[in-house]
Amino acid sequence: MQQDALTFAIRPNASPMPEADRLKAFENLGFGTLFSDHMAVIRWSADKGWHSAEVTARAPFPLDPAAAVLHYAQEIFEGMKAYRAADGRAVLFRPEENARRFNESARRMAMPELPEALFLEAVEQLVRADAKWIPAAEGSSLYLRPFMFASEAFLGVRPSKEYIFCVIASPVGPYFKGGAKPVSIWVSEHYTRAAAGGTGAAKCGGNYAGSLVAQAAAYEHGCDQVVFLDAAEHRWLEELGGMNVFIVMADGSLVTPPLGGTILPGITRKSLIALAKDLGYTVREERYAFEDWKADVASGKAKEAFACGTAAVVAAIGKVKSPDGEFVINAGETGPVTAKLRDTLVGIQRGQTNDAHGWLKVLEGV
Repeated sequence: MQQDALTFAIRPNASPMPEADRLKAFENLGFGTLFSDHMAVIRWSADKGWHSAEVTARAPFPLDPAAAVLHYAQEIFEGMKAYRAADGRAVLFRPEENARRFNESARRMAMPELPEALFLEAVEQLVRADAKWIPAAEGSSLYLRPFMFASEAFLGVRPSKEYIFCVIASPVGPYFKGGAKPVSIWVSEHYTRAAAGGTGAAKCGGNYAGSLVAQAAAYEHGCDQVVFLDAAEHRWLEELGGMNVFIVMADGSLVTPPLGGTILPGITRKSLIALAKDLGYTVREERYAFEDWKADVASGKAKEAFACGTAAVVAAIGKVKSPDGEFVINAGETGPVTAKLRDTLVGIQRGQTNDAHGWLKVLEGV
């Protein structure tokens, strides 16, 4: 059964965080450490389909030790944000894209698809319930984490017959410490993120688990993030541990690795491609070798580079390190093209500039 609409039972948290404590916590927002009062939950079973939709107090799930997610990692998630716009409205940025990508991940992981209308309703219901948790300070937002996992207690190797879909919310500040300053990245020599035919295009936890050892190596070498090369030739740029990557060339073009099953189709990536074209830049989605990047920076052919994703939005890349050495991009500073694209995107997300593409969803009365 695939219901397109369910009635959400609203069960307010009987012990919400006191207002004074919440406002105090807002003074020093990190990323993903503070959580709002409620969560939205929908359950699925093979016999009932989607059912039991509710917004309730955020709380742990009772989980059987044999739950399929703990053994075979059937789990997917999304990342999106609610913003307090310049005029005070609560807005979401391209939420239908998250709903669509969520189902693409579900299909790849042999999980039931959630009708897009239900996905969007769950997100909106939670934001309405926790509207006071949307911070208004510059650079802050309410990060939303829709996710689904296999909950059936069964140890056989097959798709689960029971799932839980949930949305939680976390008020956040900048993803990287220090805000929008350029980041440094480590080129992984021994590890790859995904291979052809794998789960690289799905937003599943296993992809991120597999990147953590490489991310740890990046930290050990004094870098903020890791960038992966392709699994076949270990030559072509793919993506960072949690972000897509763009190279800004001296001729005014932008190069970004092409989607093809091994790279997550980022919504921020997709939006920046459209905005870059609006601004008159040529965007080339094509393979780009690490050795070419190094040579192009040295010759001046490549002028800037940046990473992008929902959490970090746009972050300039100032330094690249590898086992063979390092190179600095644009004197380690944010370049004008990177800054222009970031400001244009953030201006739309914040409702400060014209939303020519109709990407914002306004939550009336929130």
